[in-house]
Amino acid sequence: MAVTTYRTIASPAQSEFKDKGSRFIAFAYPVRTAAEVKQYVDSLRNEHHKARHWCYAYRLGTDGMQFRANDDGEPSGSAGRPILGQIDSAELTDILVVVVRYFGGTLLGVPGLIHSYKTATVEALKSAEVVEKNIEKIVWLRCDYPNLNDAIRIAGQYQANIIEQDLQLDCRLTVSIPLANYDACVAAWQHTRAIDIRFEQMEETAD
Repeated sequence: MAVTTYRTIASPAQSEFKDKGSRFIAFAYPVRTAAEVKQYVDSLRNEHHKARHWCYAYRLGTDGMQFRANDDGEPSGSAGRPILGQIDSAELTDILVVVVRYFGGTLLGVPGLIHSYKTATVEALKSAEVVEKNIEKIVWLRCDYPNLNDAIRIAGQYQANIIEQDLQLDCRLTVSIPLANYDACVAAWQHTRAIDIRFEQMEETAD
């Protein structure tokens, strides 16, 4: 059976872990793009400008293929990988975890760093609300005004979300459909014979 849902966090969460004077403050964020990742990391660098390291890891997308682990100057594999490991252990995606380290004056060694970054991440994820969301696919619809109500009614019937609409000479809708309902929803639109469905984004044309 195809996977139709994924797990992520509902809202940002935070925790702190201390070891031998060093503070490890973990921040977890729901994210959808690498651009969002950069914004959060840059913001924390500015907010915690006196910290020594800003290590992070993220995983994006329902296929899990977009990810990164960044040690930010810590010994290789001692920070980013432990963070990513806890994201994966919790079976989460569309998530970023940044651990800000304030150095306490005592070297922890690689095993100590791995433990600290891992523990800080675990505690942040424990405090986060984990939610299950539908995997969705996007289609683009085009129809005349008399058929707009049918297009919207069918979308609602299959829990599809209209994320953009352009109502000018004709009606153009960008619709996100839960994967579990995708085939049935598309078939219902096709059955009307009055709704043009595009599976790639429509280019603007001069009407």
